[in-house]
Amino acid sequence: MYTTSKEMINAARAGKYAVPAFNAENLEMVQAIIKAAEDLKSPVMIQTTPSTVKYLTLHEAVAMVKAEAERASVPVALHLDHCESYEGVEAALTEGYTSVMIDGSKLPYEENIEVTRKVVAKASEKGITVEAELGTVGGKEDGRSADIAYTDPDEAVDFFERTGIDIFAVAIGTAHGFYKGEPKLDFELLSTIAGRIDAPLVLHGGSGIPDEMIRKTIELGICKVNFATELRAAMTAAVRDALKDEKIIDPKKFMGPGRQAVYDLCCHKIKLCGSDGKA
Repeated sequence: MYTTSKEMINAARAGKYAVPAFNAENLEMVQAIIKAAEDLKSPVMIQTTPSTVKYLTLHEAVAMVKAEAERASVPVALHLDHCESYEGVEAALTEGYTSVMIDGSKLPYEENIEVTRKVVAKASEKGITVEAELGTVGGKEDGRSADIAYTDPDEAVDFFERTGIDIFAVAIGTAHGFYKGEPKLDFELLSTIAGRIDAPLVLHGGSGIPDEMIRKTIELGICKVNFATELRAAMTAAVRDALKDEKIIDPKKFMGPGRQAVYDLCCHKIKLCGSDGKA
């Protein structure tokens, strides 16, 4: 079923598990994600970044995800990830996205609050949940690199109270892309923020974090975990392997294995998040 993210995120918070949020780039990835969620009876969020939207368009992303989701018995939300402008969020809401993130983390603090409040007001007209970020998740996202800037707990409280967001993305040492060496997460900071803010928390940069660390963040209050790079890598590796057979010219012959690789990885991540059987 095609739905908003609010109910599934709140249920995850109450049940002390996390909703897996998978970035998708094409139809095969959408099919794999929803099949994994359906087979394991898990709620799921499918995400598109601004660069993916440029590739697919908002209209095509909605049409593709909605068509697949409406055939599923589990709740599926389509989330706009890391959108940096009010106009971008407004366009996604108009097309039919059921969850949005406004990322004003690169703006001065007061400007971040201003644009986030504006997005919350617009999204509330449609009953759509809003995610926002304070601090900066490091690594590379949509071709842009950024250093980690940890979320300040005092600012986090002020930001949450003044913006009225539904879901809070925290920066505790994670990064987009694969990590060089083992990631160093500030679990004490996460625990402090979770104890001061009455909101579901999001972990960005989930790809490459050891399973035991993911589990610990969920124990400390994370209710949504984002996975992107690992899915892209899994699909690409499977396609490359299939194309070693130079006789293959039918895209189904190499995209099929790519889809299967994404499905297998999503099944693992769903179990890791503890959302299996929770739909």
